[in-house]
Amino acid sequence: MNDFPQAPTPAFLFDLDGTLIDSVYQHVIAWRQALSGMGIDLSVWRIHRRIGMSGGLFVSALLRETGLKLTQEQIDELQVTHAEAYEQQVASVRPLPGAAELLGELTARGVPWAIATSGYSRTARLALGMLGLPEDTPMVTRDQVRRAKPDPDLFLAGAALVQVDPLHAMVVGDSVWDLLAARRAGALGIGLLSGGYGRDELERAGAFRVYADPADMLDRLDELGVRSPS
Repeated sequence: MNDFPQAPTPAFLFDLDGTLIDSVYQHVIAWRQALSGMGIDLSVWRIHRRIGMSGGLFVSALLRETGLKLTQEQIDELQVTHAEAYEQQVASVRPLPGAAELLGELTARGVPWAIATSGYSRTARLALGMLGLPEDTPMVTRDQVRRAKPDPDLFLAGAALVQVDPLHAMVVGDSVWDLLAARRAGALGIGLLSGGYGRDELERAGAFRVYADPADMLDRLDELGVRSPS
């Protein structure tokens, strides 16, 4: 055996909505409901294109597209109303196929992982029970970092939480915002089609592999350098 450097065990930083849980469309409807409550009528497709950004950036981007103006107080109120509307629908949210099994397999193989989501703790932590995860699961939420996606703060914090260098981590996400943030964090990006973005969009944003959902990724872990424990 030679003394050449060996690569560390890869680590994974997971987005949540559309990546581990099937919640994108519940969020879309919740945003539409919150916006309608303020007299703002937006097409569902416009809302979907921004899911994955932080709530504040999300609202600002949609307002820019429509030419509407809101005060910071109204923007804050929108985010609270969205959270309340999402909570009303959370009973219909399910884990994506293979999500719990993928996380369990990574844990069994000694692979570090964390969840890093643009959602606030109030709604994001509801997913832990769905996935059969304990309350002390490594998770970073929007309220714990200065800026959310497409800034890299969430993934940098997630890497720190599991004590890995972001350069040795892979970000798994379903939106272009996840992959842009991954690039800025210095991590490799893996795209999932389970949030509604197309393969071409994800690859253009930096995904070096694209899978249908967590179950598909689990079947192909060897492509990502995850080996069975020896």
